[in-house]
Amino acid sequence: MSNDLLQIQDLTVTFSSASPHVPALQAVRGISYSLKKGEILGIVGESGSGKSVSTTAIPGLLPSSAKLSGSILFDGTELLNQPQAVLRRYRGGRIGMIFQEPGRSYDPLQNIGAVFHETFRCSQPNISRLQSDMLAAQLLAETGLQDAVQRLRSFPHQFSGGQLQRIGIALALAQNCDLLIADEPTTALDVTIQAQIVELLKKLQQKRGIAILFISHNIDIVAAIANRIMVMYGGLIMETGTTEYILNSCSHPYTQALLQAAPRFGSHYSQSRLVSIPGKVCDPRRPPAGCPFAPRCSKAQDICKTVLPQLKQRTTGNSACRCFLTQEE
Repeated sequence: MSNDLLQIQDLTVTFSSASPHVPALQAVRGISYSLKKGEILGIVGESGSGKSVSTTAIPGLLPSSAKLSGSILFDGTELLNQPQAVLRRYRGGRIGMIFQEPGRSYDPLQNIGAVFHETFRCSQPNISRLQSDMLAAQLLAETGLQDAVQRLRSFPHQFSGGQLQRIGIALALAQNCDLLIADEPTTALDVTIQAQIVELLKKLQQKRGIAILFISHNIDIVAAIANRIMVMYGGLIMETGTTEYILNSCSHPYTQALLQAAPRFGSHYSQSRLVSIPGKVCDPRRPPAGCPFAPRCSKAQDICKTVLPQLKQRTTGNSACRCFLTQEE
């Protein structure tokens, strides 16, 4: 029996254009990966790489303009192209989601207790407000929010960004999910709070045994929580491997550039310049014929600009890499 909770096979996501003169936006261009039960997979890449779109497709949260193909198997059940009535049994239930910028995720006219009551009623229509408050207080205490019972009467504007993210995590866990999708949960939070949220997710994963998809543009934050890392660019998987392998032995020039661009503790602008990746992200409406990173890659060869390399498995670090340079090794 497979230990994979999630299996993504050749997933593509395209957004149609309202104008016949504008080509469709190719957000995800055929990605395949799996996630084991209890595993944490970090997905990293710049904005526009396809991270959030590919994971939002799992619970069926993409707009109607999105055209999907491929396969999304969750615990053996195909989710792709299922009716919303079917997806609702998984979304918020077995699949929880934490969104970025927590301050935008709440109704300013609802106190937090009402938000939890609405959430619990999705699976327990007859739950009372008193029962809901008891369960909510337990979840908030589990996620480290102090004075949980009293804070249920508070409104979103009365919480800090870090507190709102803890509430978001508690809401995602309210239905005892098996998979938690954390879409850039540390965005707009200061460094100290970012570290606290990462540690909280790690503790919850160990306590509950849930699998986590952790999405971020910050490779250092991803490395602090993930068992494996998947690097995306231009709607494609460029490299994947264990966290140790990605940090110490990565092969793809894009992964190497991400690591070099990350600021280092103790560095100062007067002593060393911050490294940046030259150029800009490729246009998803007109992706290049070859490797999408080739125009920005200092190691690119002529073939890189005209032929898209395949994602090939490697023997070390349970890894795979999409690059002609590594295929020549």
